[in-house]
Amino acid sequence: MEYYKYLRQYVGHRPVILPGSVVIILNEQNEVLLQKRQDGNWGLPGGLMDLGESFEEVAKREVFEESGLVVKNLKLLNVFSGSEYYLKVANGDELYSVTAVYYTKDVSGDMKIDYSESKKMQYFPTSNLPHGLTDEYRGFIEQYTDCKTK
Repeated sequence: MEYYKYLRQYVGHRPVILPGSVVIILNEQNEVLLQKRQDGNWGLPGGLMDLGESFEEVAKREVFEESGLVVKNLKLLNVFSGSEYYLKVANGDELYSVTAVYYTKDVSGDMKIDYSESKKMQYFPTSNLPHGLTDEYRGFIEQYTDCKTK
């Protein structure tokens, strides 16, 4: 059982702190891979930490589960946390996310979308990100772009 589901058995919808990781995966044209999720929003591949995992292990596992891609040589962009990362999801669960954001161009494998989590995966230029990209993910990509243009 995924750790956050285990926690929810005890705390219900009350706020919890949930650590996780996402990856900014770049192709040769420096376009970023985005995932159109089942709720219709776009985001970065990634997810929540399970017991005993490191942030980097979460990033690699989640990218593989969601896309079939293997990522290596992950570089840490930043860890994002605090009150601005509070979420209340559609089912009423409340959480504060602590998200490690990595980036890499070292990707291999064939794209195999997990349609239980995603509708689509597509590369986009960082200067032309799609409508429906959440503010949280847009901020991660903007910080990446800012640090790479300096």
